[in-house]
Amino acid sequence: MLFDRASVGSLDLVTTPPYDVISPLEQRRFRDLSPYNVIRLELGEDLPGDDDEDNKYRRAAAGFGRWRAEGVLRSTRGPEYYAYEMRFLLQGRPRRLRGLIGAVELEDWGGSILPHERTMTGPVEDRLRLVRAVKANLSSIQAVFRGPVGPLADVLERAAAQPADAETTDEAGVEHRLWLVDPDRADVEAWLADESLMIADGHHRYTMSLRYRDEMRKRHGSGPWDRVMMLLVDSAAEDPPVLPYHRILAEGDPGDTGAHVLDLHEILDAVDDEELVYGLVTLDQGVLSHHVVRLEGEPPTVRLLHEGALAGRDDALTFTHDAVEAEEAVRHGGAAAAYILPRTNSLRIRAVIDRGDRLPQKSTFFWPKPRSGMVIRPLDGDIS
Repeated sequence: MLFDRASVGSLDLVTTPPYDVISPLEQRRFRDLSPYNVIRLELGEDLPGDDDEDNKYRRAAAGFGRWRAEGVLRSTRGPEYYAYEMRFLLQGRPRRLRGLIGAVELEDWGGSILPHERTMTGPVEDRLRLVRAVKANLSSIQAVFRGPVGPLADVLERAAAQPADAETTDEAGVEHRLWLVDPDRADVEAWLADESLMIADGHHRYTMSLRYRDEMRKRHGSGPWDRVMMLLVDSAAEDPPVLPYHRILAEGDPGDTGAHVLDLHEILDAVDDEELVYGLVTLDQGVLSHHVVRLEGEPPTVRLLHEGALAGRDDALTFTHDAVEAEEAVRHGGAAAAYILPRTNSLRIRAVIDRGDRLPQKSTFFWPKPRSGMVIRPLDGDIS
């Protein structure tokens, strides 16, 4: 399903980033943009007096039903796939990322669909309550495979030569474009038969989808819940950027302070996680103090950090992909320290998986991310 442009106007008004990278302030801003913004489904408001019968999940389901009945959301009724493209600037250079959106057969972890991060119970339960109520995939999980897969690249190239069926520009200036495409499902499955998919973004949604599938199979047998909507990206052809998630320690000893430096960000811009260094930001008599800490062991850096200075301290951590925000938490927010991580890439993450390991939660920030609401996949029988 797609938003009806005649009903909602610009898609800028109704789409959002994935739910788990939206701050409370951004939630309010998106909610104020339009009565049809997908934030009203993805991240509803908790209200006084909420109970099992009236809560944000039930309100999301009611809103979704209204939008469908009113024609605000329209079924595409035909193609099973969408070509998706994001154009953006990274470190001042123009980049492009393309992939194919489709419904992928759910498999238990450890088969041909691979995680690289650990998950937390709370977000899984939250997403499960939402999908039980709304009965839809509101956003695409992002997965990468090694590739290259020439026929898939050809499909995406031909689509991108045509006017887009949907497009929007997000708050970071990323241009998102989408096309309906109609390769045969058997062809797509054959192209990807020898590929394993690494979840890049959406570990909690995938874990939730497995639980929802199992629940629904017990009651109804097979159905649309056996698949989940994914954006599939060929890492050989597209080289998806992977930015770091920085750590903010609320309290306690920050650990080894390493060497004091004046040019922390320049140093980190020039290295990656193979070199096993990270930045530490603390407050010294009211003034920010920058340090570079070197580690020993096997990459990636974030895993070694969680085995060392941050071992057993997950409850004291918050995460951000914005290094300035991490520093400000120390300067003005009372945090004990910020840990500024270097960049990595999808091949290094894949190497961790191939060793049978996983990274700590919030270790990678694949960017840019597909917009929530660009495509919605109902799970109640209409799976267009």
